Amino acid sequence: MLRLQTFTPEDFDQLIQWSGDEAFLLQWSGPQFQYPLSIDQLETYTQGANNKDSSDRLIYKVVDESINETVGHLCLSLDRDNRSGRIGKVLLGANHQGKGYGEQMIREALRIGFDDYHLHRISLGVFDFNHSAIRCYEKSGFVQEGLIRDARRYKDTFWNLIEMSILEEEWKRMSKAE
Repeated sequence: MLRLQTFTPEDFDQLIQWSGDEAFLLQWSGPQFQYPLSIDQLETYTQGANNKDSSDRLIYKVVDESINETVGHLCLSLDRDNRSGRIGKVLLGANHQGKGYGEQMIREALRIGFDDYHLHRISLGVFDFNHSAIRCYEKSGFVQEGLIRDARRYKDTFWNLIEMSILEEEWKRMSKAE
């Protein structure tokens, strides 16, 4: 069983190890982090986060409780006034990919967002070449809303970003069906 636990400074080194090269870091983190990922950047990232009552972002490590091991990372940003959230910085450690963790961690983030924080809508963005992530998000109930062409520049290329979302009614229907 996967559980999302608060990401703390003790988790920084592992995330830095997983962060990969410049292109990979940009793919999973967007423009917030600069290559190479550093402790200073992670301290800034976590500053003001994880207060369940007031923070605008909840940052998690993803733990497989059956083996007591951290397998991934994600962030759930909150717009409390609009009952809206956004999943970002989704990352599975390289040796944990292809094991079904992706869908489990996304569903747990959705459960937290919809059930614990009573959100109405949760969105995310994924680059159009990340086919496995797109499949994972669709299996988790996300619907494609649109394409932002040439949304991110990496060296001499531009990457298209697919915007996806799921609404609370869709989550409730899906949860009842399981």
